[in-house]
Amino acid sequence: MKYNSKPKAKGPIIITMGLALFATQFGAGNLIFPPFLGRETGSNWLIGFAGFFIMDVGLAALAIYSVVANRVGTVDGVTNKLGAIPGKVFVSIILLLLGPIICIPRTSATTYEMGIKGLLPGVPLWAFSLLFFIVTAVLALNPSGVVDIIGKFLTPLLLLVMIVLIVLGIVNPIGAPIATKDLVPFQTGITNGYQTLDGIGGVTVTIILIIAAKKHGYTERNEVKKLVAGADVISATLLGLVYGGLSYLGASTASDSHFDGLAQAPLLIAITNRLLGGWGVIALAIIILLACLTTSIGLSSVIGDYFAGLSNGKVSYRTVVLVTIGFSFFMSNLGLDKIIALAAPILSAFYPPLIVLVIFALLDKWITSKYVGGIAAYTVFFTSLLSVLHGFGLPFDFIKLLPFTKLELGWVVPAIVGALIGCIYDTIKRNKLRLLEA
Repeated sequence: MKYNSKPKAKGPIIITMGLALFATQFGAGNLIFPPFLGRETGSNWLIGFAGFFIMDVGLAALAIYSVVANRVGTVDGVTNKLGAIPGKVFVSIILLLLGPIICIPRTSATTYEMGIKGLLPGVPLWAFSLLFFIVTAVLALNPSGVVDIIGKFLTPLLLLVMIVLIVLGIVNPIGAPIATKDLVPFQTGITNGYQTLDGIGGVTVTIILIIAAKKHGYTERNEVKKLVAGADVISATLLGLVYGGLSYLGASTASDSHFDGLAQAPLLIAITNRLLGGWGVIALAIIILLACLTTSIGLSSVIGDYFAGLSNGKVSYRTVVLVTIGFSFFMSNLGLDKIIALAAPILSAFYPPLIVLVIFALLDKWITSKYVGGIAAYTVFFTSLLSVLHGFGLPFDFIKLLPFTKLELGWVVPAIVGALIGCIYDTIKRNKLRLLEA
């Protein structure tokens, strides 16, 4: 890919990159979490949202920044503590999960189930998915312009619809937020934020930002770092405002019995219909379509860039994207419920070790030993795997005894133990080298 030799002005580039990043992160699955959180926490919705913001938006923002902040300045700089080859395998597995196996197929299936199916009941899933992925392919096959396409055109449309919905809910609220059932708002927010698994995509989605920066003529590492950091701030701010608005909309339903017992997706549909009347279903379908399409385009581009680079150009970007989209089309026809059932346990096993790697990538300047973060990540992966297997009925009950398990953070103590083991191992190895040199 050819890059511009003369850099363009940073300001417009950062804004475009930030809007593209927001759209790529803002999948339709995330639409359903904040309203439900708001309804659960009622008058304490702001406290609940704070927990959600930290564990969802905050964690994803740190993951993105960790890619350009580590000593290598790439995705490999985050995962190489596992070892060079295991690190690439780890990223490859995550990208396959985020791509054709789970997340990209889910974008099409979600759009169909929550939008198209109600508007056009005669259209089968396969026909919609075919059209959806044709559009994805056309836009994703323009790798140098994918950020501009999403940032300049699709994101403003997405934001416009979201702003209309949220403003209507504030100006003409459904009801007043009231105290709800006995729960801890901040803990509930943390749990909901963790369940979105947004942090797992933060590391890999940074690939398209780095390419966009280089496309605009910024190839020096510190300059790329500044552009990505600026885009990260813009995206996190927009996500916070939109999620905060959606949380308030959910909280405003706490006093209305008509919304009692609704699950996450039906609650959002009911809120939209109440606020926008007969146009509610159409507005929601537009939101979901734009959110899913931008995510699908962004992830397809990330996967194309990574695997084309991993093969040293032996497999082209175009080939990777087309294979990814083709397999995603096949998977999308399984239906949303089956995709979600497949996603949860697999992502739950890989999410905690990636968080650990992100933390140590951010501490790269101070903790230079790869063993500290590496052993911590392996320990956490083993713990997460046992937790997933316990969920399938295997007798690993001790996993539930780990501290912070109720917050779904049972991996924290194993991470600390693993880091200490890594520190001891590194110290012993350094001492042995000194003795040999002496």
